[in-house]
Amino acid sequence: MKIIDQIHPPREAGFKEKVINKVVDDLCNSNSYKTVYHRVNHQDVAMPSSDALNEVMELLKSIIFPGYFLNSEITPGNMKFYIGSTLDKAMRIFSEQIKRGFCFFCSGEGEQECIDCDNKATDISLKFIERLSLIRERLATDAEAAFDGDPAAKKIGETIFCYPSIQALTHYRIAHELFLLDVPLIPRMISEMAHSKTGIDIHPGARIGERFFMDHGTGIVIGETSVIGRNVRIYQGVTLGAKSFPVDKEGNPIKGIDRHPIVEDDVIIYSGATILGRVTIGRGAEIGGNLWITNDVEPGSRLAQQKPQRSTFEYGAGI
Repeated sequence: MKIIDQIHPPREAGFKEKVINKVVDDLCNSNSYKTVYHRVNHQDVAMPSSDALNEVMELLKSIIFPGYFLNSEITPGNMKFYIGSTLDKAMRIFSEQIKRGFCFFCSGEGEQECIDCDNKATDISLKFIERLSLIRERLATDAEAAFDGDPAAKKIGETIFCYPSIQALTHYRIAHELFLLDVPLIPRMISEMAHSKTGIDIHPGARIGERFFMDHGTGIVIGETSVIGRNVRIYQGVTLGAKSFPVDKEGNPIKGIDRHPIVEDDVIIYSGATILGRVTIGRGAEIGGNLWITNDVEPGSRLAQQKPQRSTFEYGAGI
């Protein structure tokens, strides 16, 4: 017998089919898939598409920041035509994805419910369009804050085109408006798209004021009920998180309560700081790097790690 046959003995006829059939039976067992299976209630409506939302975000970015994305040849003369045609295309795709978000959660028990999802999606798409000017206004202040807060930036356009802070905030500010319009699923998908690209994790429910800048940005986490004021700057690795999760009588986490920090105007939080719970960081405070904070911080405070005390032991003493 060959050595290879000793290590891998020949299989009986039909062995491959038996293995595949067993795996199929195991995976189709309801006990196996009951927690990970999603059944489409509306047979003619697919799941929301990440590819479609990526396309919408690129279209919206080219509208919010004309000349930077997709079409670099926009001029004041052709801007009205470009924005009108691009917005029309974006909203047709967006409306469909918003409808899919509603259909993901609805029971699909009747034709009227399908019509309701469609009508709600169209209505919300129009309401979202009305907020685009506000979104651009906020993002313009964010770009200015990035330019003012980073000596390495040569012009504001560099922050718009290159900085992860602006990319993450563009996704966040769009997702946040959809969140306020009670759109299910889609806001979280949009924010997670930016998370995967930038390493910045902002929940669409967070409330963030004007002139917000995340320097470097990688590893920043901003929880759902966080409130951030105006002209705040934070650095990489900062966490605005929850300290604990209150549970109900059955031991399940209670949802919808305020559990993340409030950061007032003009605060700076340096890299690696972790701020947990519904605490308030007062206006103008500076939080040093790698601090762990679970209590309120007074306005204007300057917090830093304590310097290590010098040891009384000297290397080589007594030798």
